[in-house]
Amino acid sequence: MRNTFLAAALALPLFAAALPALAADAEGRWKTIDDETGQAKSIVEITRAANGSYSGRIVELLRPSKPNPTCDKCKDDRKDKPITGMEIIRGMKKDNATRFSGGTILKPDEGKVYKSKMELIDGGQKLKVSGCIAFICKSQTWLRQ
Repeated sequence: MRNTFLAAALALPLFAAALPALAADAEGRWKTIDDETGQAKSIVEITRAANGSYSGRIVELLRPSKPNPTCDKCKDDRKDKPITGMEIIRGMKKDNATRFSGGTILKPDEGKVYKSKMELIDGGQKLKVSGCIAFICKSQTWLRQ
C-alpha cells in the first residue's frame, strides 16, 4: 500500500507536466470566432493525416444564414457543396510545438482560398488562425472545445 502511494506521488508531477504537451496539438474541435463581429460561427474539427499534415472540416454551423448553405462562390472542388462537412483547412504542416504553416484556408462565405498559418496560444486552449493574400493577413482566435 505504501509503495503504491509512493509510486502515485512520484507519477503525479510527471503526469501534470505532460498535460500542456497533450493540449499543445491542433487536433481537436475548435469554436471559430468571427474577427469582425466577435460572434461564434462554427465548430471546426482538425485532424492529422498519416503523412503528418493537418486538415480542418466544419462539423457544425452555429448561425447559418440559411438552412443547409452551400459554397456557391467556391471555384474549386467544393463548389456548390454543403458547408457543413466541408474541409476548409488543407495541407497544414507542423513547424514546431506550437506553429503550423504551409496550408490553405477557405472562407466559404467568400469562396476564397488563402495561404494560412496557425499558432497554438494560451497553453493550447486557443488557436490563432491567419489567412493571407500576399502580405495582407487577417487573423481569428479559435477556442478549444
